[in-house]
Amino acid sequence: MTDLPGIVITGVSGRMGRMLARTVAASDKARLAGAVERTGHDWIGKDLGQVTGGQANGVIVTDDPLEAFAGAQAVIDFTAPAATGEFAALAAQARAVHVIGTTGLEPAHLEKLAAAARHAVIVRAGNMSLGVNLLVQMTRKVAQALDADWDVEVVEAHHRMKVDAPSGTALMLGRAAAEGRGIALEENTESGRDGITGARKPGAIGFAAIRGGDIVGEHDVIFAGEGERIVLRHVATDRAIFARGALKAALWGQDRKPGAYDMMDVLGLSD
Repeated sequence: MTDLPGIVITGVSGRMGRMLARTVAASDKARLAGAVERTGHDWIGKDLGQVTGGQANGVIVTDDPLEAFAGAQAVIDFTAPAATGEFAALAAQARAVHVIGTTGLEPAHLEKLAAAARHAVIVRAGNMSLGVNLLVQMTRKVAQALDADWDVEVVEAHHRMKVDAPSGTALMLGRAAAEGRGIALEENTESGRDGITGARKPGAIGFAAIRGGDIVGEHDVIFAGEGERIVLRHVATDRAIFARGALKAALWGQDRKPGAYDMMDVLGLSD
């Protein structure tokens, strides 16, 4: 049992953190080695099993990530951009695989990840599910086949508590469409339409975000031409698919060379 890779979950009290902890604890290929929460959280110093309503499991929630990472082989991190940037440096110091599902990362955060990837394995993806990553591949292929007369819209829906928009998955899909067309997404984006906006910019990739209820995640990529539409769709109904993908990434990263990877690498879908 002790020779299994030890995995630490950051932000363990959150919806995704709890799911990740359950998934790792139930796995026969890894062990739950630690749980991290922010300083001052009610769970600090308590047994994770007990605070989540179960039996004691010996994993004590800590606010000291360096100590937690030191005894682990991987860190799974679905937190916030600033926290992820700090965790990256600490995970690299511990030479632990850092699996990142955090979205909303800005250039300053990405610089920290790039620096950490020189010393350790980082697997980062806006979405960890197999289905979504297949959708990304299909989006790229369809965009390659269609010219700019076909408008591209990425429509995403998530629960009311999601704080960033467009979602990380929507941006993955938009970037795939842009790559298929050979253009830069940042220079060809339309989003947040309101009021008299004028006609749609030819060749642009549009984004629309829906927030409500407990929607786990829905993504549509619409290619709209004259007289016809192609719609590629993925619907997630269980957050466990992301946790299973993250665990797969953590295991895949063991004994890999330091560097920045994504789920396409993990799933063997890289070009």
